[in-house]
Amino acid sequence: MITRRDFVQLGALAGAASLLGVDREALGAEPPLETTRIRLVEITGICIAPQYVAQDLLHGEGFTDVQYFKADAGIATAKALAAGNADISLNFVAPFVIQLDAGDPIALLGGIHAGCFVLFGTERVRAVRDLKGKTVGVQALGSSQHVFLASMMAHVGMDAKKDVNWATHPSRESMRLLAEGRIDAFLGFPPDPQELRAKKIGHVIVDSGKDRPWSQYFCCMVGGNLDFVRKHPVAAKRALRAVLKASNLCALEPQRAARLIADRGYDYDYSLETLKDIPYDKWRDYDAEDTVRFYALRLHEAGMIKSSPQKIIAQGTDWRFLNELKKELKA
Repeated sequence: MITRRDFVQLGALAGAASLLGVDREALGAEPPLETTRIRLVEITGICIAPQYVAQDLLHGEGFTDVQYFKADAGIATAKALAAGNADISLNFVAPFVIQLDAGDPIALLGGIHAGCFVLFGTERVRAVRDLKGKTVGVQALGSSQHVFLASMMAHVGMDAKKDVNWATHPSRESMRLLAEGRIDAFLGFPPDPQELRAKKIGHVIVDSGKDRPWSQYFCCMVGGNLDFVRKHPVAAKRALRAVLKASNLCALEPQRAARLIADRGYDYDYSLETLKDIPYDKWRDYDAEDTVRFYALRLHEAGMIKSSPQKIIAQGTDWRFLNELKKELKA
């Protein structure tokens, strides 16, 4: 069994340069951090594992004070970032786009992984269009679940405001209601899909990690507080680098990463299954800007934003650090 200290040493810059593809010359040429404090968001869910695995890597980047601010996934995380309660955070891209449309000071910095959402249904539901007139369980309106499913519905010509009945419950309650047939569908992200499959509750309607077009775009992206990114560009780049390195580690050493996630109270087996299923090592392969464009179009169709994709991209993205890190972190 590897110890936490062993994992830290694996993730440390000097000890893991070859594994993580780090360009040491580029690191040595960087100016010092403008701040040694970095604040991230802690949400419920395994899919943002790199954000937690990155904790020790952030220390390796020179951050001496690494903090986590608790918030719900989705709109709440985007708002927390915009309010300055956190400096950077992973989050589903669509809530970021919604808050950018509202004028919130957020800068999208890069994508991390594709597909983690899975839509489950009863025998009454076989396709997204079958949701019309049905009851769907989500954590809350504005949650990542709600926004993702609204995007899916818009893609097939449905109106999320009129065509379904939203039942807002904690995920565990929604899963129980689905098992009892009291709701017709539930959209979950890890560890929910892993548990539903293990308990044979419902059946899969859409798996965003496998089904097009969702599997072709990033799901979770890294966003930064705009003021933080502008005032602390060195810190922003190093924080993004730590998350990207952590994403690589999740792909290369899933058992070790799963133990760290299990330390936060999650089931180890579900954590390991998640880390093996999600393509954490594809962050350089997908197109971050195309992802923003895709979801901005879906959200515009759903009536959830007014801005054009071009405006969202122009005002709310900053790919300079990602482009530099694609060169520095060798494939």
